[in-house]
Amino acid sequence: MTTIQKFAAIGAALALAFSSSAQAEGKIRIAEQFGIVYLLLNVAQDQKLIEKHGKKQGVDIDVDWVKLSGGAVVNDALLSGSIDIAGAGVGPLMTIWDRTKGRQNVRGVASLGSFPYYLVSTNPAVKSIADFGPKDRIALPAVTVSVQARILQMAAAKQWGVAQFKKLDPITQTVPHPDAAAALIAGKTELNGHFGGPPFQEQELAGNPNAHVVLDSYEVLGGPASSTVLYATEKYVKENPKTYRAFLDALTEAAQIVATNPEGAADSYLRANKGNTDRALLLKIIKDPKVQFRVAPQNTLGLAQFLHQVGAIRNKPASWKDYFFVHPAIASGS
Repeated sequence: MTTIQKFAAIGAALALAFSSSAQAEGKIRIAEQFGIVYLLLNVAQDQKLIEKHGKKQGVDIDVDWVKLSGGAVVNDALLSGSIDIAGAGVGPLMTIWDRTKGRQNVRGVASLGSFPYYLVSTNPAVKSIADFGPKDRIALPAVTVSVQARILQMAAAKQWGVAQFKKLDPITQTVPHPDAAAALIAGKTELNGHFGGPPFQEQELAGNPNAHVVLDSYEVLGGPASSTVLYATEKYVKENPKTYRAFLDALTEAAQIVATNPEGAADSYLRANKGNTDRALLLKIIKDPKVQFRVAPQNTLGLAQFLHQVGAIRNKPASWKDYFFVHPAIASGS
């Protein structure tokens, strides 16, 4: 091979490398689940905020949106390389952070806000979790790993002692939120409990006269706490700095839009989800003082350390920064 041919070959290789790098830098695949807890993503999708901020970074970003159900499914999709950004509860984040520590090093990217999650029951005899019996059935997005499942375990530990933290696990079932809400409102299946989230819990309380709140996640966690978060592999974050920056900037702008224009945010939710959720109900949830749409994680360490205490994760986090990528956009986290 002549010197000219060698330079040509090197040039071609560099061009190919640059091409594949540029292609990777302009691609993001995001998995969300069901509910208004994903409102910041809905606003970003509807108003094309990621694409907008990508242009500011000099990148044309191709955004792919995927709808999944359950933290276990989302985690499998992330580890298989099917998605780049995973949306799920703090519970699934802690599971995958612990599992990949020292390898893929999955960590949190941002929070989607703090929302009270209600455990709703249609059984009049159930006033507290102590009243659940073997014939009751509680729907969850993912048994044992979803944030609802973990909060229920935390509540059980407080009720019966840490050794009994799994006491209610046998009566839980994995059911997507929309299906669980429909079942509770109809009242014609064995499901008589649902640990869900907005707007499904509000729909259940309005749609079935027997529906009532048995447990509030804020009571278990000691106040407002991030329930739903976004996370990614270390490889994606390091290899796509401009796309990652554009994504976080888009989330930050989405949070500002929700705060200043809740009506527009509600319309974005309805367009993105193509559903028939009552707009007035959505606005009531968005404007609820207990609901906070913020990208910095809030009050997540207590649940993380509980999971270590009961042996659900091996690694004990000393700070929220152990399981989140540090970035100025989330510097005020906890």
